Order: sequence, then C-alpha cells, then structure tokens
Amino acid sequence: MSHDRSDESALAKARWFQSLSVEERLALFCEITEMAIARNPALLRGKDARPADGRIQVLSRA
Repeated sequence: MSHDRSDESALAKARWFQSLSVEERLALFCEITEMAIARNPALLRGKDARPADGRIQVLSRA
C-alpha cells in the first residue's frame, strides 16, 4: 500500500469520490470550502461574481 499522492490516478480519485454517499460528499465539500475561506477570507466578498449572460449549452462528444 502506498500513501504517495502521485500513485493515484484521476480515475482512481473519481471512483473513490463516487463511492461516497451524498452526505459524505457534502461534508467533504463543506470541509474544503471552509479550508479555502480560512486561507483566503476575501473569497467571501465575491463582488466579481456575475451570472452568465444568455444561455449556457454543455457540449460533449458522442
């Protein structure tokens, strides 16, 4: 067993995240958000945030 982050692929991380329950995912999101705000309180100001003009269309390869 390795504890080196470089040994983990993006796919392995995605699978791990998908294995979490909705409650666990939300708790993790809240922890990351709190950590980001603790490191940069200016994130709470958010004066530059604006809704996108017009419609948004998501494209994907078929």
